[in-house]
Formats: sequence, C-alpha cells, structure tokens
Amino acid sequence: MKTTVHFYTFLLAGIILAGCSSQEKPESTGAKEQAQEATTAVNNETEKDLAESDTELQLMENEEIGNYLADAEGRALYYFAKDQPNTSNCSGDCLENWPAFYTEDLAVPEGFNKEDFGTITRADTGEKQTTYKGYPLYYFVKDGASGDVKGQGVKDVWFIVNSGTKFTQ
Repeated sequence: MKTTVHFYTFLLAGIILAGCSSQEKPESTGAKEQAQEATTAVNNETEKDLAESDTELQLMENEEIGNYLADAEGRALYYFAKDQPNTSNCSGDCLENWPAFYTEDLAVPEGFNKEDFGTITRADTGEKQTTYKGYPLYYFVKDGASGDVKGQGVKDVWFIVNSGTKFTQ
C-alpha cells in the first residue's frame, strides 16, 4: 500500500509539472518573440543611423592634389571625363574598377552647393548613382584606405572632385 501511495504521488507530481511546463512554453515563446522584435527594432534604428551618418560628404586634403571630395569614410570620389551630363559611359569592366557612388540624402562640406548634387538611374544596371554638376561620381577599387587618391589622373580621364572642378566635353 505504501508503495502504491508513493507511486501515485510521484505520478501526480509529474503530471502537475508537465502541465505547468506546457503552459509556460507559449508565454516564453511570446517573450522570445517580443525580445526578437525589440532587437530587430534596435538593429533597424542602428542601421538607419549608420546609413544617415554615411551620407555626409567631407573635404579632405592631399599634399599633391589639394582638397578633394570624399565620402564619410574618407574614400575619394572621382568623375570620368568621358561621361556626359547625367549619363555614365563607364560600364562592364570599367564599373568593376570604378564602382558607382550613391547616397540618397547627403550633407555637403563648406565650399560645395547641395543643389549641385543629383541622382541618375544607370542605363546598364538600373541602379542609382549620385552626380555632381550632372557628372556621375565613382570610387576607385585601388583606393584601399581613407585618404588614398590612387585614381587621380588615371589614363588622363579619371579625376578627383573638388569645389573648383571644371567639366569639359
């Protein structure tokens, strides 16, 4: 009889514990979902803040070429002398070496007029590209670090952008 009482006590305790744990799972899943949603919201805000900070252009200086326009990370911006206003003539291999620069909203440094910046949609890729005075802007893949200007004067058609840039056709 004593053994039977112990058996039923353990069985009843097991049933009670199983019942409690099955009731906690939905609540804990809901709590997990809420935590994931909160984390996602924080991550989205952080990404938004980073994207906004990346839109600020800056004026940098190089001893040989003087002041030039760079993105928020200090990467130099170039224009291609063979481009036409609002049209890129750099595609395929050219675009692999000279990736297009694009930002949706930007802050410009002193000496530049925000109204001189615009956006085009590239005919070859359908992607957007930022322009300065109508000319598409690019990076140079060999500029590996902030402050590099290795693309200046390449093939006499690639040039750094500065406030005094004169575009010739």
